[in-house]
Amino acid sequence: MNRMSFARLKESAIKAFFFTNGILAVLVLIGIFCLLLFTSVPAFREINIKEFLIDKNWNPTSPVKEEYGILSMIVSTFMVTLGALIIAVPLGIGVAAYLSDVAHWKVREIAKPIVEVLAGIPSVVIGFLGIVLFGPIIAGIFGVSHGLNAVNGSILLAIMALPTIISISEDSLNAVPRAYAEASLALGASRWQTLIRVRIPAALSGILASMMLGMGRAIGETMTVLMVTGNAPAFPKGFLSSIRTMTANIAIELGEVPYYTTHYYALFAIGLVLFIITFLVNLASDIILHKYQEREQ
Repeated sequence: MNRMSFARLKESAIKAFFFTNGILAVLVLIGIFCLLLFTSVPAFREINIKEFLIDKNWNPTSPVKEEYGILSMIVSTFMVTLGALIIAVPLGIGVAAYLSDVAHWKVREIAKPIVEVLAGIPSVVIGFLGIVLFGPIIAGIFGVSHGLNAVNGSILLAIMALPTIISISEDSLNAVPRAYAEASLALGASRWQTLIRVRIPAALSGILASMMLGMGRAIGETMTVLMVTGNAPAFPKGFLSSIRTMTANIAIELGEVPYYTTHYYALFAIGLVLFIITFLVNLASDIILHKYQEREQ
């Protein structure tokens, strides 16, 4: 076999490898969706879909009437996700801008590994910090009986989303051509004006992607919100009230529910709703990024 034939064979093998991995990822995703869908169907034979989505009460073990409403959990999930984004997005973009444009290279070399280590901290450890550290602080500041509420969950989810937002935003800022900044400075703009009006807008597509990935991280988190939000299935009255998210509800009840009961199938239905929400968030982010990239071109 000559060198040319070997190179072609190598290239074909590489293409086949990546194609196989891509198809495998799609098949796994379709498999998860089908599993959730087919396991959820028996639940909707006993539960009205409309009531399932808009009813506020979840009490599947009631001796009077079993209730399977997940609206309170949907609202709770979006509450902590929104709270986490309000905290994490400006802080993450600020840290990314500092690391890419302001920090000395020695500071950058120290800060980058710290951010990466933060992403590797187990969620149960962060949840433990929420109980013993943030909980008492929140209770003292807001004058509530305990700090296990949506505020605590939002703060911890923001901490968990920060590494993703910081890393991707910094990479996007570093990918902006140096000529953009040089042209801005040559026209008399300050470094601050160049950062705010030139570099960040030019890297906006990557920053939006980091925000969406951070949002996906917050929506799908289980252990942390299970530990620090109080797990009250009632409809939340505000960020200082105890809540229960969809992921926490599945984690709490799935291990104890009898198999092949309406309650069992309803938990898979919650997983299906969560899957659809995550899919729609990712789809919306792809559409936004595609339109933004078209406008740039």
